[in-house]
Amino acid sequence: MTAKEIFAGESDNVEFKVEVPPKCEKYMKTVVAFANGKGGKLVFGVENTTWNVKGFTKEEIFLKMDAITNAIFDSCEPRITPNIGVQEIDGKGIIVVEVIPGMQRPYFIKSQGIMNGTYVRVAGTTRHAERYRIQELIMEGTNRSFDQIERDEILSEEEITAFCEKLYHHALDLCRSNDIKTQIRKITKNQLLSWRLLVERNGVFHPTNGYLLLNGDSNEFQEAKVQCAVFKGTMRDVFITRKEFEGSIHQQIEDAYNFVLQHINLGSRIEGIARQDFYELPINTIREIISNAVCHRSYLTPGKIQVALFDDRLEVTSPGMLDNEITIEKMKTGLSKIRNRGIAAAFAYLNVIEAWGSGIPKMFREAKEYGLREPELIDMDSDFRVNLYRKTAVVDQNGVIRPTTNDTNDTNDTNDTNDTNDTNDTNDTNDTNDTNDTNALMLIRENPAITQQELRERMQVSLTTVKRLMAALQKEGRIKRKGSSRKGTWLVID
Repeated sequence: MTAKEIFAGESDNVEFKVEVPPKCEKYMKTVVAFANGKGGKLVFGVENTTWNVKGFTKEEIFLKMDAITNAIFDSCEPRITPNIGVQEIDGKGIIVVEVIPGMQRPYFIKSQGIMNGTYVRVAGTTRHAERYRIQELIMEGTNRSFDQIERDEILSEEEITAFCEKLYHHALDLCRSNDIKTQIRKITKNQLLSWRLLVERNGVFHPTNGYLLLNGDSNEFQEAKVQCAVFKGTMRDVFITRKEFEGSIHQQIEDAYNFVLQHINLGSRIEGIARQDFYELPINTIREIISNAVCHRSYLTPGKIQVALFDDRLEVTSPGMLDNEITIEKMKTGLSKIRNRGIAAAFAYLNVIEAWGSGIPKMFREAKEYGLREPELIDMDSDFRVNLYRKTAVVDQNGVIRPTTNDTNDTNDTNDTNDTNDTNDTNDTNDTNDTNDTNALMLIRENPAITQQELRERMQVSLTTVKRLMAALQKEGRIKRKGSSRKGTWLVID
């Protein structure tokens, strides 16, 4: 421990104590919290508010070291063996207790028991572990995966076959070409057993948590859902639209992915004689971020996956702390650790996640190729968040997305007060009108329930332009309204 480290203050893995408390439980909480997490240093002889080094005399320092060693040995279960040493700072002796991450989690204070005596570090403080976190620690300590835990339900051969068919057809649906489809092989019961999505006991087959999550037929996992929302501006204060998706977790990925595509800018390019869609964000990265959130989230931690689209970014938040061995910097290099092994195996078969941790480096590479700001990975202690940043874009007269600046006058979603100043209305050319017609029809085909407000956002034009355009398309007989104005849908007439 150096003077520079001390003057940096307390952190997630450093805590100061000016004295050795007579009651060891006052610091034993931090010791077990370090062992349950990424390790840390407990420093005695330094004030925790001023960081002033008080130190100990030579006569007392070794007595205090013995007392700390004995207290940790006697108080913790399983046993923790710290590295304890003496360091001199400005001529004063301090005691540094280094606790390494434990392999036999959960660690707890014996006198308090496992449920009351288990502690973890959150945002640089020591806190009592919630029940779900204790369950996670138990699984970590026994090298088990939540999705591979066996259930009591009994499955018939017919149910297993139907499940295998369900995954097989979903894999086919995700194939981008017929050549790839021919390479997809049907899943067998033995495959499910090897992934431990299925467990056989005495000739009877039982599902695991992962099987139920993939099948989407369990009401127990009330938090196993994806919430999607589009917010106005860059803060979570005014939302434009929102949806919640449930059911099989692989279908949730598709639903959330399509939700994002419906609410980001879309243009097109002509490659030879073919028309190719061109989104403002790399769509493979969008799918990868959502898929990783579903695959690697903690299904014990309360909370739902949140996919939030702001003016400046796509934000995906998944519940659960990062594994103790994983850091943000390691993730950027491609290092990963699978939290839900059975689900990950199924997702690899479905080709919805990249293998060997290549998804994160690929995300950074694609963002750079798109000219986007570098994505952001955020460890939020109990949650993990990925931010994929957008560029403000409009579709030009050729239907191609191009960067532009924000329209500062167009800020109100609920009225037309700024429409009279909107240059889109005064400068529309015949080419732009044709482009607007094409873009609107394409968006309506994509989402027949699309609203005028959503059309305005996707096309980057004023609400007045959208209303005039929709009226003209109806008058020309190119679109037709089915149902009420509030709950109806649009039909494109070819």
